[in-house]
Amino acid sequence: MKTRILLADDHDIVRKGLRYLLDRDAELEVVGEAMDGRQAVAMTEELHPDIVIIDIGMPLLNGIDAAMQMVKRNPQTGVIILSMHSDEDYVLRALTAGVRGYLLKDTVEVDLLRAIAVVRKGKSFFSPAITEILLEDYMRQLQSKGLSDSFELLTSREKEILQLLAEGKSNKEVASLLDVSPLTVETHRGNLMQKLGLHSTAEIVLYAVRKKLIT
Repeated sequence: MKTRILLADDHDIVRKGLRYLLDRDAELEVVGEAMDGRQAVAMTEELHPDIVIIDIGMPLLNGIDAAMQMVKRNPQTGVIILSMHSDEDYVLRALTAGVRGYLLKDTVEVDLLRAIAVVRKGKSFFSPAITEILLEDYMRQLQSKGLSDSFELLTSREKEILQLLAEGKSNKEVASLLDVSPLTVETHRGNLMQKLGLHSTAEIVLYAVRKKLIT
């Protein structure tokens, strides 16, 4: 079956460019185009696409808030944000909204098809440039505070669970994969979050992106 995609951007020329890239792949099908955030949410409910590709700066409802509504109403839909912003605040907000992919507009031509393939599998994808920027910012923060990276404080099992959680697995799914109880997973999750100073699933994903544990 083809991967069904909804495009959401308020610029005709951008949507046409994206459609041109997608139409070249026989396994992809563009099922609709939205010109503002509210229309994108409505079309997601109507068409149930596998993937929504949405610009962060949409009129009427911005891309991050639109993504939050889409994911809440259609959890199986993978949302990929297109953005000119590479700073941590935007990426964290997108992750908190449930976004699976975050692409910089100047690398869309290179990264888009790969991002779709990864997100279609339920995993996360970020432009490589974002990973580099986040890592550099993180290391500067550590240096300015006189701290060291706590990653090596994690046990092998904690590192394993960190990656699985960052890939979007639930505690129950992680427990099944590792053949342990959900309570054991929750205990490891709490320990690793405490060691790394993390407070949410979105921060777990962001940390994993910095460390290049996920794409």
